[in-house]
Amino acid sequence: QVHLVESGGGLVQAGGSMRLSCAASGRTSNINSMGWFRQAPGKEREFVAGSRWRIGQTILANSVKGRSTISRDNAKNTVYLQMDSLKPEDTAVYYCAASEGDYGPYNYWGQGTQVTVSS
Repeated sequence: QVHLVESGGGLVQAGGSMRLSCAASGRTSNINSMGWFRQAPGKEREFVAGSRWRIGQTILANSVKGRSTISRDNAKNTVYLQMDSLKPEDTAVYYCAASEGDYGPYNYWGQGTQVTVSS
């Protein structure tokens, strides 16, 4: 079993930045990739960013590309999502997820952290 805990959410002004962290514990040797998803009120959960744990390959959704970075610290079993130039439409609950495959299926999920971007 893998346990994920997100941190770093909160209220941010439009144009500002935030960094979310996700710490993994448990059977982390099973993890091959980790990702960030978000769900805004009344909308489906959407993929934001992903990172293949051991080779460092990353992918970003078009909606955040150019203003976001996903990175990891293997020694800390932690993945980060840095987002800059935040927009009100970035407001959502952000979830961290882990997969034993390449970018999915995501079998393990964190509890989510709220990010609110004020205009």
